[in-house]
Order: sequence, then structure tokens, then C-alpha cells
Amino acid sequence: MEIIVTEEDKKYEDTKRIGILISESTKKKWEKFVEDKELATVSRLIRKAVNFYINSQEKIAYLNNLSLLSHDLKEPLTSIKGFSQLIIENHADKLDSEILLRLKEIYAQSMFLEQKINQFLDGISSEGSQYDILIVEDDNPTIFLLSDFFKIRGFSTLGVRTGARAMEEINRSHPKLVLLDIILPDIDGYEICKKIKSKDNKKEIPVFFITAIPESEVVKKIEDTGVDGVLYKPFDFNEFEPLINHLKA
Repeated sequence: MEIIVTEEDKKYEDTKRIGILISESTKKKWEKFVEDKELATVSRLIRKAVNFYINSQEKIAYLNNLSLLSHDLKEPLTSIKGFSQLIIENHADKLDSEILLRLKEIYAQSMFLEQKINQFLDGISSEGSQYDILIVEDDNPTIFLLSDFFKIRGFSTLGVRTGARAMEEINRSHPKLVLLDIILPDIDGYEICKKIKSKDNKKEIPVFFITAIPESEVVKKIEDTGVDGVLYKPFDFNEFEPLINHLKA
């Protein structure tokens, strides 16, 4: 029997082959999928999928590390800021003037550091100053997940973590779509949506809530906010197809 080695095969001469067992019906589905997507072989599809998964896990790990860093920095900072404020508000008249001054400096520095941490984490998924979709979400892995979903479909995103930053972006730019978490560190998503829809030059921008809040609670707010729709967590990405069609229009 003659074995034909193609140029494609030569790329993998030093690699290890991995076998998988699948049923005949699954095999036929794979083969049809490969044919429909115009991929040369199932092996190539699997390699692409594995590489995509590995790269995704590396990015998610990076974002999770940032989230942990944010938590580790903010937890003691919140305590310092909170106790400083309480002492200043409740015991200022009993404190030596120098101690009071020091406490005010500590409080001011805590506020400054918190602002710097937020600035560092804001825009983590930014693709530049021009983008198609504004993602307002305080969970970094969710920002990455959504950014990657739209990126592989040809759309650019910007992720921000607070309501204040979201309004800055809305005032500065005109995205084609806003994905808006309801529970945020400062302004809730309901209020942000109302602000967007109250602006004559922005109210046509589609706004969709992304939330884990029960549907029974969210529907009570839809009419008041003017929101265009709701996508519930965990996401069913089939529900994103109308958004993709809108972006392509």
C-alpha cells in the first residue's frame, strides 16, 4: 500500500496524533458540518477548536487574575476609606487638628487610589476609540466572553465597568449597540438606560440589558426604561442572532 504524505501532513510530523471514538451518526454530522463550512478535514477543524479553546482559557485566566487583583486591592482600601470617613464624620470635634488632617489625607488618598484602580480596569476589552458595541459590565470575564463572541463575527467592542464610564462613552461616541448590566458599582442599568433614551441624538441606539436578575423582576422595569430587550445570564447565544442581523444591516 502506498502512503501519500501531503505538505499539510509534513507540518505535523513531530506531533502526536490523538484519537477519539464517535458514533456513526456523530461522524456523519461532523462530515456534513465540515463540508458546509468548507473545511478541508475534521482534523483541521478540531485543531482550530483546540487552539481557540487554549487561547480563550489563557485570556480568561488573565482576566480572572485582574479581578482577583482588583478585589485584593479594593477590600482593604474600602475598609480604610470607610473607617476614615466614619471617624471624621462622628468624632471630628474630639480629635487633635493634626490627627484630623492626617485622617482627611488618608481618606483623600484612598479615593484617589480607588479611582486609579477603576481606570486601570476600565476599557479592558477596548479595540480602540472606534467600536461597534459598548459593553457595560463589572465582571471582567463576562466582558471578555461577549467581546470575543462579537469579535469573531467581525465587530469591535469597548468594555467599561461603571455607569459613570458608560455615560462618558455614550456622550463621546455613538455605538451601534449597548449591552448593559443592571447591577453596577455606581449607577444601576435602569437609570443609565433612561438617560440614554432621554437624549434625542442617542435614543435610537439599541440598548439590551444583560442580567441574572429574575425575569419577573426585570419586566416590571422595561416600560419605564425604554430598553429594547433583555438577555438573561447564563447566555443562550442563539438569542444574539437578531443583534448580529441588526449590526450587519
